[in-house]
Amino acid sequence: MITLAVETSCDETALALYSQERGLIGDVLLSQTKIHQEFGGVVPELSAREHTKNLLPLLDLLLKKTNFNLSKIDFISFTLTPGLILSLVVGVSFAKSIAYALRKPLVPVHHLEGHIYSVFVEKPIPYPFLALIVSGGHTDLYLVEGFGRYTFLGGTLDDAVGESYDKTARLMGFGYPGGPILDRLAKEGKPTYNLPRPMIEEPTLNMSFSGLKTAVRRIVESGEYSKEDLASSFQNAVLDVLEAKTLRALELTKVRRLIVVGGVSANTGLRQRFSMLADKLGIELYIPHPKLSTDNAVMIAYAGLERFKRGITAPDDINPEPNIPLETFGRLWS
Repeated sequence: MITLAVETSCDETALALYSQERGLIGDVLLSQTKIHQEFGGVVPELSAREHTKNLLPLLDLLLKKTNFNLSKIDFISFTLTPGLILSLVVGVSFAKSIAYALRKPLVPVHHLEGHIYSVFVEKPIPYPFLALIVSGGHTDLYLVEGFGRYTFLGGTLDDAVGESYDKTARLMGFGYPGGPILDRLAKEGKPTYNLPRPMIEEPTLNMSFSGLKTAVRRIVESGEYSKEDLASSFQNAVLDVLEAKTLRALELTKVRRLIVVGGVSANTGLRQRFSMLADKLGIELYIPHPKLSTDNAVMIAYAGLERFKRGITAPDDINPEPNIPLETFGRLWS
């Protein structure tokens, strides 16, 4: 069983060919980071335009790279939700066009489900497990008891972690994306600034990061500060909150496996912190390779295969949605 996967939820244009029997056949990805850098963040209209311009050339490149005959695919996997609606429209339309031309079924995938199963690309893990999803648009905790069986436990009430990194970096005069810059600077500094840990003591598993960003702004506006120490202090505060909420979720669910996925899971400070936590608690920790942490089509292909094996397909006239809850996603088509 082979799928072609399409991922265009934000500013990465990505395609993959994936086989249930052989694993990854090949993938291609084109980042729009340089295009959006001058604007300090992703511009939805530009993102959609770039997807439109690049999908066909990328498909041609993928087929040449793999020497694969597209007619041999069994179905098309694609990101339906969540994401930037204009970007999703382009990707879904592309998937529908190929499905129509080849008379192949469509299998919709939830972007967060793709991130969860990015760890399975490298090594399938037993259920149940706790999933911490950290990215530019999401900071969520889920209990995963099986494929399609997700329980939302808590998440950010305002800025996502990746968003807070980018906004903080911009306050400090750095470019976009800010996460890798702050992560690098944090290694060179010390957490000397007393920054808040919003909601860290509250029993709820919800989180907040906007107040942390405001505290950074006050320090920056003072005019005298160490960029390295402020980056270290900011990252330390973020990780303290994520660690505390994750620890509480582990205690609540009683599971002994944890996955940390999403673009921010590529952060070296985060990887080190959660590795230490797992060693301390004696639990299993799974974090995907940095290439699979950020948005990619390989994870969409894997999740799509799991859906197709369960008989889940979508009608030909399906349209994208900006934000369908992950918990209800699997019950929408059959």
